[in-house]
Amino acid sequence: MLESAINISEGKNRILLDRLPSLSAACFLDIHSDPYHNRSVLTLAGDDTALMATIQNVVLVSLENIDISKHSGVHPRLGAVDVVPFVPLDSHRHPTRDKAAFSRAIEARDQLCEWLGTLGIPCFLYGNGHSLPEIRKDAFTKIMPDNGLRLPHPTAGACCVGAREALVAYNIWLDTAELAVAKYIAKSLRSDQLRTLGLMVGDMTQVSFNIVDTTAIKIDNLYDAVERLALSEGVAISRAELVGLLPAECLATIPPNRYEQLDIGPERTVEGRITMLQR
Repeated sequence: MLESAINISEGKNRILLDRLPSLSAACFLDIHSDPYHNRSVLTLAGDDTALMATIQNVVLVSLENIDISKHSGVHPRLGAVDVVPFVPLDSHRHPTRDKAAFSRAIEARDQLCEWLGTLGIPCFLYGNGHSLPEIRKDAFTKIMPDNGLRLPHPTAGACCVGAREALVAYNIWLDTAELAVAKYIAKSLRSDQLRTLGLMVGDMTQVSFNIVDTTAIKIDNLYDAVERLALSEGVAISRAELVGLLPAECLATIPPNRYEQLDIGPERTVEGRITMLQR
């Protein structure tokens, strides 16, 4: 079984966003949308064939409804269907050490890239070569697409398709409009295991995280580190926000009395949603 958390550059169009779960019903686990980021994360899981068919349906409908040339939002993006990762659920902790499990994710990644190329959409591969941040920085300059057009598609832009380990997308909102504070916290905590951005979101600021190594970075420790840095600047945390789902193992060392504060819980796990899907 594979998981995919598709990042779509649309967080406002309720007609499209309300349609996506029914389009992907056989594999649907969760959708998270944000109007300020103007982005949605659609989490899917299923066997390789069912998941690929579902993703292709989601891609086609999204491309019909999103024009990246008219898109605005605080989150960086390259395309209408911006990122499509494949994650093997057979080996959630270290799939790169399970060659059979991870090779299936790579095969799915390459298959989707080839299909996107037939649509004329530039496709960048990540996961065992370039990283996603590297592609965002150097796309169409130092790094050229692995398939499709050599320039951004006029309405679809480009798509990044990856094979990777499980990660956790997480936002912490700060009770300040001072963007410098969010950027300071983001820079202070950034590492190979933790990708960070400091963003202006409406009239507040946000530190946005991708926890790349979920064995090294614990959500409660991350929250506490942000709180310490924020308080040193005279700023409080407004709230925390889990984007999409997280692996069940991420809850193992966190006291349940912190779940509400951290916006997590058993019902927000990939495994929990898969169990519900299979009922």
